[in-house]
Amino acid sequence: MEQFQAGGRKYEIVSREPMRLALVHTEHQKITVSGRIRLTVRFLCDRCLEPVLYPFDISFEKEVDMRQSDEERKAELDEQAYIQGFELDTEQLLSEELLIHMPMKILCREDCKGICNRCGANLNQGPCHCKEEPKDPRMAAILDIFKAAQE
Repeated sequence: MEQFQAGGRKYEIVSREPMRLALVHTEHQKITVSGRIRLTVRFLCDRCLEPVLYPFDISFEKEVDMRQSDEERKAELDEQAYIQGFELDTEQLLSEELLIHMPMKILCREDCKGICNRCGANLNQGPCHCKEEPKDPRMAAILDIFKAAQE
């Protein structure tokens, strides 16, 4: 797998180790699928849009009842799209695990300043040269709160 999709975006997998899987028959037509995934994905910083390499080290274990039909799994809200009949789709399994473990916000660094909302300059590389507009005096109290929170 070279990339995976989430939220309409494609993310490049830049490095990976072979996925390790173990399938254990636990009882009559019940299987435990367990494994480990180690890889690094290239994301864009949510504030400044610079590339960020994010490492994943995911261990998982799933119980699969092969007696259930796809419709029965859907009814129980346990679709397991990585199982089709008696076939295991490892790419689908990998995609689902990445989606579950994907961070809510990806930052290039904790104190990322983002980009200028007027010119698009990366504020981590220095201040932009946009002309500062006069501030509305009614917003002064709110601006003071924001400045205090950033310090």
